[in-house]
Amino acid sequence: MNTLIVGGGIMGMSIALELAARGDRVTVLEKAVPGAEASSAAAGMLAPQLEAHGAGPALTLGLESRKLYPAWVRRIEQLAGSGTGYRECGVLRFGPPEALAPVYRWQRELGLNVEQRDGALFFPDDHQVEPPRLMRALAGAAAKAGAQVRSGQVHEILPHAVDLGTERLEADAVVVAAGSWTSLVKGARVSPRALQPVRGQLVELHCRLSPFDETRTDGTVYLVSRGDGRVVCGSTMERTGFDKRVTASGIAGILNRAIALAPQLEHAELHSSWAGLRPWTEDELPIIGEGPMPGVHLATGHFRNGILLAPITAALISRRLHGEATGVDINPFRFDRFPT
Repeated sequence: MNTLIVGGGIMGMSIALELAARGDRVTVLEKAVPGAEASSAAAGMLAPQLEAHGAGPALTLGLESRKLYPAWVRRIEQLAGSGTGYRECGVLRFGPPEALAPVYRWQRELGLNVEQRDGALFFPDDHQVEPPRLMRALAGAAAKAGAQVRSGQVHEILPHAVDLGTERLEADAVVVAAGSWTSLVKGARVSPRALQPVRGQLVELHCRLSPFDETRTDGTVYLVSRGDGRVVCGSTMERTGFDKRVTASGIAGILNRAIALAPQLEHAELHSSWAGLRPWTEDELPIIGEGPMPGVHLATGHFRNGILLAPITAALISRRLHGEATGVDINPFRFDRFPT
C-alpha cells in the first residue's frame, strides 16, 4: 500500500511507523521539521485516568493506548537507538474530599487502579514521556522502518491524492494528521468551528534535587517531575487562534499555582518557557477514521491527549487501511459527527 500522510507531528509519524513496519510505502508531507509544533511542546502526561470524567469513549481509547505504550516505546527506542524519557511514575491528584471522593468511587467501580493517599488520589498506572525525546526517536524509528519525510506545502487534499501546487502526488490512501491546522487544509473539510487551536503555555523549572518523583496536579496546574530535578509546569488554556506567543501573565499564573501546590519550587531556577497549540474539538473527542472523500482518512483533534493517544490512533488507522477489525468502536470519532 502507498500512503501519503499530511503532518509530521506525533500522530503523523506514529502512523508512518506503524504502516512502514508492515511493509507499506509511506511518505510524510511536512512543511517544517517533524514534531516542531504541539507534539514537542507537550508536557508528556500519559494519564487517561486523571483526565477522564467517567466511563465513555475517551476513557476507553485512553486506556487502550496506555496499554500499548510500554511495548510501543521499546520498539521506537530499539529502532532509533535513543531514549524517549518514558517513566512509570504515577500521578498524584490533590483536591477537596468532595471532589475526589466521586472520582475514587466511579474508578473503583470500573476496576481501575486508584489509591487514596493523605487527602489525594494516586493513579499508579498513569505515567509520562518526554515529548522532544520521543519525537526525535520516533522520527528516527520511522525512517529506519522505511518511511520517508518530504518537505512541502499542501495546497489541497483530493481523492487518493495530494496537490502540492507544483505537483500532484497520488496514493492508495491519504491520512490528514495536521493537528490544529487541519481545518486550514483544503479538502479535509473539517470546520474551523468544530476544530480550533487552544494555546497552552508551559515552563520548566530546575531544582538541585528532584522535589518529588510522581506527577502532581490540583486541577489548576500540573507538575511533571522528570526525576532528575527538572519539573515541567503547565498549562494555560487560551483561545488565541494560531498565536503561540508566551506571555508574562500566562507564565506568572502557572508559577503562582505551581508554588502554591509545591512550595519547595519557590527557589527553583526558571529554565525555559514555551507554548503549543492543541487541536480542540467541540466534544473533546478526536477525529479518527474515514474522511470526506474516497481514499482520505483523518487522525486529528486529540486536544490534550495527543501524546497519550498516538499508539492507538496509529494502530486504528493502520487497521482501517488494511481492512481489518479495529478492536475499538471508532464510531464516536467519526469526522461527520459535527454539522458542516
